[in-house]
Amino acid sequence: MADISPLIPEGRQVIQSYGGGGFRISGVDHRGAVLVFPTRTVPWNVAALAEATADNLAPVTAPDAHVTLLLMGAGRAPPGVLMPELRKALREAGVVAEVMDTGAACRTFNVLMAEERRVAAALIAVP
Repeated sequence: MADISPLIPEGRQVIQSYGGGGFRISGVDHRGAVLVFPTRTVPWNVAALAEATADNLAPVTAPDAHVTLLLMGAGRAPPGVLMPELRKALREAGVVAEVMDTGAACRTFNVLMAEERRVAAALIAVP
């Protein structure tokens, strides 16, 4: 049988599971929403996509973050739309945002990170 799981570069994180109000990322449990980068995870103090702002996404747009693609996991609800001013602020920082449900964002992050893309994920926790 062929192993189709992505090959994870050394020192990179993988999102192992989500649900129950949190995430398991590279063996560490995180409660609530998080910002996930290839090498670190930080809390993200939001409960819904509508609460996303340029300020609370500043770790993604910081010059040392080197992020060009932000996957936004909007929970289980159908993905919403980012406010135009937030999308514009991200774009001005060189970051393209894609909104999807949290499960899809987790899976996509793992694949793109394994490809060594400059990706981050802003994930809303699901119950």
